[in-house]
Amino acid sequence: MLIQTTRFGPIEVDDAKIMSFKDGLLGFPNHHRFALLQTTADPAFFWMQSVDDPDLAFVVCDPLLFVPDYQVPIRKDDVAALALNDLNDCQVLVIVNKVNGDLTANLLGPLVVGAHSLQAKQLVLSDKRYGTRHRLVSAPTARTVAKTA
Repeated sequence: MLIQTTRFGPIEVDDAKIMSFKDGLLGFPNHHRFALLQTTADPAFFWMQSVDDPDLAFVVCDPLLFVPDYQVPIRKDDVAALALNDLNDCQVLVIVNKVNGDLTANLLGPLVVGAHSLQAKQLVLSDKRYGTRHRLVSAPTARTVAKTA
């Protein structure tokens, strides 16, 4: 399937790898289908691109790369909705933002994706240990190239 993106132009994506958010995302209830794009060699960050809206994309990452003790409680009804065989059959991602020179993650709104079903859901956690702007790392700054004679 060829999807249009405003950031990267047209991109070919395998239909079998499209994630489906039945309920959409918080703030985007009418956007259900997304593709995970790796646009650099860095395996930590990906773009989660809407299949149906070229303008809608989020930077996401696996939170365990930055918060090793991060845990997402998944209810029984979510296990069924995501068609999970067991809790090891899912991938957890979080949306990343740049805030005041830092890359932050929304640890209270994780995205849970069934590894085989690709059914996905954004959960809302109430765990006081986490926040919506959890600092991951300092954002990289633009580098200037000095001219040499």
